Amino acid sequence: MRTRPTAPFLLAALVLLASCGPLVQIGGNDTPPASLLTLRATATPVIAAPAAKPATVMVVVPAAAGALQTLRVPVAVGDVELQYLVGATWSEQPNRLFRRVLADTIVARGLIVIDPRGPSPRADMTLSGTLTEFGLDVRTPDNPHVNVRYDAVLNSTNGTLIAARRFDASAPVAGKSPAVVGAALNDAANRVAGEVADWVATAKK
Repeated sequence: MRTRPTAPFLLAALVLLASCGPLVQIGGNDTPPASLLTLRATATPVIAAPAAKPATVMVVVPAAAGALQTLRVPVAVGDVELQYLVGATWSEQPNRLFRRVLADTIVARGLIVIDPRGPSPRADMTLSGTLTEFGLDVRTPDNPHVNVRYDAVLNSTNGTLIAARRFDASAPVAGKSPAVVGAALNDAANRVAGEVADWVATAKK
């Protein structure tokens, strides 16, 4: 005559299964996007006489406005209305992609960029800020364009404010496909990064 498993035995078995992790990954079978958008720095390294001690800068991942805390591309369709561009997906959140463009562009200006994620000496300056705009604007139908806005803050080693400034760039778009919009955003992001890099390079520590 068989005996039924007791309640404690069943509970122990459930705990053991739970400790092995999920048996099915929710969302693992979703159809991947056809392509992903990314950003690439286009700055050309400046050839100059080597400095005795190049300034070091820690570039922090910018904070992101709420509409940018996603892998999608926001589209301003009205003064108080946003949509997202169909079929457009970033490979990473745009503020992280923009941080890399900033860092690469600053390096091209002859400065040394310190990675905040690893053990490293303290930087002479810290660049932080907020990415407030990074998307498509179609509020004027005959003038669709992308906007990039970065509110930058530059601090010294001890946290003293050196300077703060807003940087803006826009670029026209010839269409609304993800590839066209992505290329325009890459252009505008690099122009902003170039202005930021020049600003940082001439800032007083």
